[in-house]
Amino acid sequence: MNFPTTSNSATMPRTDELWHTLSGEKTTELLKSDRDRGLSIDRVYERQLYFGSNELKETARRGALGILWDQFTNIMLVMLIAVAIVSAILDLRQNNFPKDAIAIFSIVILNGILGYFQESRAEKALAALKRLSSPHVRVVRDGATQEIEAKELVPGDIMLLEAGVQIAADGRLLETRNFQIAESTLTGETTAIAKDAGAVLIENAPLGDRTNLVFQGTEVVQGRAKAIVTRTGMETEIGRIAAMIQAVESEPTPLQQRMTQLGNVLVGGSMALVALVVIVGVLRSGWSAFAELLEISLSMAVAVVPEGLPAVVTVTLAIGTQKMIRRQALIRKLPAVETLGSVTTICSDKTGTLTQNKMVVQKVYTGSDRFSVTGEGYEPSGTFYCQDNNQIEISLEVRKLFQACVLCNDALLQSTHNPVTKTTDWTILGDPTEGALLTLAGKIGIFKEELKQMPRVEEFPFDSERKRMSVIVADENRLSYQMFTKGSTESILERCDRIFIKDSPEPFTSTQKQEILETNNHLASIGLRVLGFAYKPLKEIPLASTEDESERDLIWLGLVGMLDAPRIEVKEAVQRCKRAGIRTMMITGDHPLTAMAIAGKLGIAALTDSSLTGQELEVMSTAELEQAVEKVNVYARVSPEHKLRIVQALQKRGEFVAMTGDGVNDAPALKQADIGIAMGITGTDVSKEASDMILLDDNFATIVAATEEGRVVYDNIRRFIKYILGSNIGEVLVIAAAPLLGLGGVPLSPLQILWMNLVTDGLPALALALEPAEPNVMSRPPHSPKESIFARGMGWYMVRIGIIFALLTITLMVWSYNYDSADHNPDRWKTMVFTTLCLAQMGHALAVRSDIKLTIEMNPFSNLYLLGAVTLTTVLQLLLIYVEPLRNFFDTHLLSPTELGICIGFSMLMFVWIEMEKLFQRWFLNRS
Repeated sequence: MNFPTTSNSATMPRTDELWHTLSGEKTTELLKSDRDRGLSIDRVYERQLYFGSNELKETARRGALGILWDQFTNIMLVMLIAVAIVSAILDLRQNNFPKDAIAIFSIVILNGILGYFQESRAEKALAALKRLSSPHVRVVRDGATQEIEAKELVPGDIMLLEAGVQIAADGRLLETRNFQIAESTLTGETTAIAKDAGAVLIENAPLGDRTNLVFQGTEVVQGRAKAIVTRTGMETEIGRIAAMIQAVESEPTPLQQRMTQLGNVLVGGSMALVALVVIVGVLRSGWSAFAELLEISLSMAVAVVPEGLPAVVTVTLAIGTQKMIRRQALIRKLPAVETLGSVTTICSDKTGTLTQNKMVVQKVYTGSDRFSVTGEGYEPSGTFYCQDNNQIEISLEVRKLFQACVLCNDALLQSTHNPVTKTTDWTILGDPTEGALLTLAGKIGIFKEELKQMPRVEEFPFDSERKRMSVIVADENRLSYQMFTKGSTESILERCDRIFIKDSPEPFTSTQKQEILETNNHLASIGLRVLGFAYKPLKEIPLASTEDESERDLIWLGLVGMLDAPRIEVKEAVQRCKRAGIRTMMITGDHPLTAMAIAGKLGIAALTDSSLTGQELEVMSTAELEQAVEKVNVYARVSPEHKLRIVQALQKRGEFVAMTGDGVNDAPALKQADIGIAMGITGTDVSKEASDMILLDDNFATIVAATEEGRVVYDNIRRFIKYILGSNIGEVLVIAAAPLLGLGGVPLSPLQILWMNLVTDGLPALALALEPAEPNVMSRPPHSPKESIFARGMGWYMVRIGIIFALLTITLMVWSYNYDSADHNPDRWKTMVFTTLCLAQMGHALAVRSDIKLTIEMNPFSNLYLLGAVTLTTVLQLLLIYVEPLRNFFDTHLLSPTELGICIGFSMLMFVWIEMEKLFQRWFLNRS
């Protein structure tokens, strides 16, 4: 950060301290502030000059004009522009209307506009980050409480925080009372974090465990606090994320790289062929033939550029986006559709993506019963099984425990009727953990409504030091009371002297307590969140400030273990990824034990596998991390920098990475990943703006479905590219052969070539883009994202088919040229060449649907669009010959039925040749 120099920096406090390792008093001293009076106005002014405003700053970006200009630096468009200029000069010198030049310029402009709209989506991640900043904040300055704009905050300011406030800067807590903050946007933690001003932490404490700090962009959900500002602007955790987002350079997608490579090869090959034709032509006929050779060169240049290809690719990707929306995946950037097909590794967040983001109780332990609970989500239906898998009887001690679950609870379980599915949908209003307890009790018919006769008359709220909460309810007769307590197992056990067994309390032995602690530790080790419950009869309502005295001599009821259960469909999706050669990794801010438990259930990692925490990753070198990512599939307690480093390490190992996330902390990694995937339901605006794709249902299985669609799109793009370029190569060779064979004139005009490239090739190519998926699309490894567009025999196919196209057409061209000479019509042969090339492409389109299967073996109705495109294109081609205005515009000649039949016969040979190749390939494979 560049600081203004108008203030004496020696008097300014340092803001690079590890504030979580210092006490509140030491922090206040270092920041030269006063916890009661705050900063003086003069000191605030000095610090504003030195530190600048408390705002995120944006680096310069490429503007709209720059993006538009870049579209016309594409080598193929540059060549077309040059061709159009030369063509216009030649036409104007001969007093002809420059229709070829106008047509070429129109295509150039159209392709430039298409490219511009693909790239012109401005990066809005930083703008979304800025929206996280609270516009106003309450502070203490000069001993007075005042409300100021958040951008005016400086280090040393004293902030006053309460429930509902969005925190405007990073700070060190000085005082807290029952203070909790929702930090999911920053750390990924789904539950509110209890903060403690008195805590002093170790230096490498993870961000999510820094309970004595507050961070810009997070929100207070409960309690009150006083905090001193330690960092502002780009120095905050949010600011560091903004800096990382802006530091990530956008790389071209595999498709963009392949299209660039294709353009270079086509233009280079075309220039070489043009040079050959001109040199041979001049050597044979002298410089007098240069004008004719130049005209031939223009036609060759137009022929080699697949003018319709950018439009076909764009439409194909757009169609892919529509298909993905139907599968709950929203594509923000068109190239991402194809890029998904190249994914080799999926790095997924845990909460809400792999899991339901709904806490579900799975284990219940009372004084004499131990059982498991079935059921999904918040629907209050399920079965209770003991260890031998027999259903249990609901005893009084279980009912008493479930009563505590409902009464010691602030959440609401709600049901709504779904008229579409004719089912009841259950949702929770409040904390998911408390919602799980209501659902558990509802499975035996205990609901809040049925316990209205036991109203709450007093409560002791949850406190981070006590680690428990209590409620006092009146009995039905309103003459006596009961206190129900909920919290950590250890904090409640130490307050209990009896245990409820069967139907009455009994003395609590040290052996029983030890067994309960061991059970608690076992459940925690398999990733369950464990809560203990107790109760106590009362004769009168205790005073509000007597929690320490009142929460004694409790009667132990039991404990429950809950888990954010995995989504049912995710395990199969992970298996599909394995079959498809795609690795699944979990990167989460949650506890390592919880992460490993979920990963084990989903098949992402075995329970014996190792995981890496953010603390361990912090001390790793880049080389060590690159080695680790080869083996480790689970990462827990990670920070934004860690996620970014993991993605970068995978990419260094040659992996093509899809990264999911929903929080602000995920944005840099989302942008760095080859495919950034944000959550549509729980995702922040920041994560969505940094992503390439948004999951509308926050479901990992949707990523797999989108990956399958991406593979289909890439297969279809390859299919229509080899269809289009096979024709283009044939056109170039035919045009080049005309002067070499001594034929008079150019067989194809630039306008006719544009017609072929845009219409004759374009419509069937679009139809090929809708070809259904092959059966093995998700049973093969992903193709390398670095592979050439010509890989896997595609280059040889295009050259081979182009040569066959050319040989067939040149044979017709020589015959028809001699036939025209005998018939005293010097130009009809050109129309026959034009027609044969166009009709041959129709047979090519039908045959190219499969590399192995014969066309007759395929269902002709599985792609009705192709049948329609072939029929329509054939009719349009005939209109150019037999409708006079079109015939005059395209410079064609009327063909007799015999001449048209000859064209059709030659064009059918192309279809026959490709089918024969398939038979030969099948025979060769059978022999080998």
